[in-house]
Amino acid sequence: MEKLLIKGAEIIDPANNIQERLDLLVADGVIAQKAPVIEVEDARVIDAAGLICAPGLVDMHVHLRDPGFTHKEDIESGCCAAAAGGVTSLACMPNTMPVCDNPDVVSDIVARSKNARARVYPVAAITKSQEGRELADFAALKSAGAVAVSDDGRPVPSADVMLKAMELADTHGLKVLSHSEELSLARGGIMNEGEVSRALGVKGIPKAAEDVGVARDIALAISTGLPVHICHISTRASIELLRAASKLGIPVTGETAPHYFVFTDEILKSKDADYRMNPPLRTREDVNAVIEGIVDGTISAIATDHAPHAPFEKEDFIKAPNGCIGMETSLAAGITFLVKKGYITISKLISLMSTQPARILGIPGGTLSEGALADIVLFDPDEKWVVKPDELHGKSKNTPFKGMTLEGRVKATILGGRIVFGNGKII
Repeated sequence: MEKLLIKGAEIIDPANNIQERLDLLVADGVIAQKAPVIEVEDARVIDAAGLICAPGLVDMHVHLRDPGFTHKEDIESGCCAAAAGGVTSLACMPNTMPVCDNPDVVSDIVARSKNARARVYPVAAITKSQEGRELADFAALKSAGAVAVSDDGRPVPSADVMLKAMELADTHGLKVLSHSEELSLARGGIMNEGEVSRALGVKGIPKAAEDVGVARDIALAISTGLPVHICHISTRASIELLRAASKLGIPVTGETAPHYFVFTDEILKSKDADYRMNPPLRTREDVNAVIEGIVDGTISAIATDHAPHAPFEKEDFIKAPNGCIGMETSLAAGITFLVKKGYITISKLISLMSTQPARILGIPGGTLSEGALADIVLFDPDEKWVVKPDELHGKSKNTPFKGMTLEGRVKATILGGRIVFGNGKII
């Protein structure tokens, strides 16, 4: 493997509290050295003047749709999208066909991801077939390579089953990632319940559906002292609940996604299903609360909930499945709507999108420490670009950022010392 010498970049490494113009040397797939000036004769030199060099992004919430729904995405195409977005590690959700609820499926994903352009960490199902009743074999799933468990796409309906899952997951060193939602309140709605849903005459999902689910899972963590991670937080009340739990020292973490700090349900007036997801886009009050939660540290991670769907599946506003893609736009969305607006620093954004997700999952990554895996993103924080769906690298094009001008563009992604994206192309 060739040596890489990245020269003149601004190194941002939140794990080591570094933000400094340095050279960085990669050798044998790891970070070999960081110093003001490095001279090595046998290295490939990357002129990174004007760029930021940061640990590769860690997206802890991705739907690769593989196995079973590969017309939407597969491991290869999903990892190409990841590389184009600066994502070097991703956790893939279990709502596949068959469901990732047994060691054979986990092992298959691990084996087929071996040469992918991102590190793929399987998240296995909490319950068999994601039916919410019988727990999967956590010991076998862990042994096969799962890093966490979740029934994402469906909540675990029973508090008793969720409690048992938290206890068993803790025993086997697995993180529980919770889709916290009370389905009896959601009642088959397709967007946020409010003025816009009523104006459109469509069934809405009340905020209470999320809030009640979040409250239940936090209550379980309080009563047991066991950790739980709340996925895709979108409401003001859920953030307040998470904030209160954090102040009490409860081991609860939470994530949000870029679409929840950018868009409101007003955009659904277009009846464009690319803006339909679950949880749904909420109100301006909720968007402001999400941003506040990011600013004050209540929210621990920004993930994408990357959810590809084929164009024909998104044609009908009412019948379309929920979800949007996000890995190629997440860094730029964070820069555009959080950093450039003065809410957070670029270092905090990298921490939310790389360092902290790696810590939550307990996986390598999120740091440029010497000896660490050379998983690196180089990006221009000021370059403006227009999101053109046809130019994205995954199979599906259902991005809510289509046609928007974003700031911050990935120029190169390095995985284990190998350049997997550069000059706008997958390598």
